Amino acid sequence: MNHSQEWAPQVIQAEVDALKHKPGALLPILHALQDRIGFIPEAAVPIIADALHQTRAEVHGVISFYHHFRTTPPGRHVVQICRAEACQSVGARQLEAHAKARLGVDYHQTTPDREITLEAVYCLGNCACGPSIRVDDSIRGRVTPEAFDELMDELQTRPLEVMG
Repeated sequence: MNHSQEWAPQVIQAEVDALKHKPGALLPILHALQDRIGFIPEAAVPIIADALHQTRAEVHGVISFYHHFRTTPPGRHVVQICRAEACQSVGARQLEAHAKARLGVDYHQTTPDREITLEAVYCLGNCACGPSIRVDDSIRGRVTPEAFDELMDELQTRPLEVMG
């Protein structure tokens, strides 16, 4: 997921203007902003509210109602754990508890080193191979706590950059 963490009011305004005429424009606008920027900046709220003739509180209410929307930049990697029935029946609950303990965060939180944001997801379409997780854009199945730890070690170890 290559989001540009830099955003400007013009970027927000452009997304709002492109979608504000659609019926029920608020959700499409919020999705477009998160896809483009990686989260919904606080500065977007008044711009969206004005364009849609809604109050800031109404816009905030929708953002906070849907867990999918982030109001802070995500970590360098987003790790989603599937919470659907098929994965839960083969150990996803234990994997969830392990992941939260290993990372020291709950769902919708980011590790203090800004490396990993943990999210819940409901079905990755990998039901036969649960428990499944998605790391950025790749889905992995049959994830054991040990496999999770190895993966997190990989993600949290940055190669040293050689200054030339």
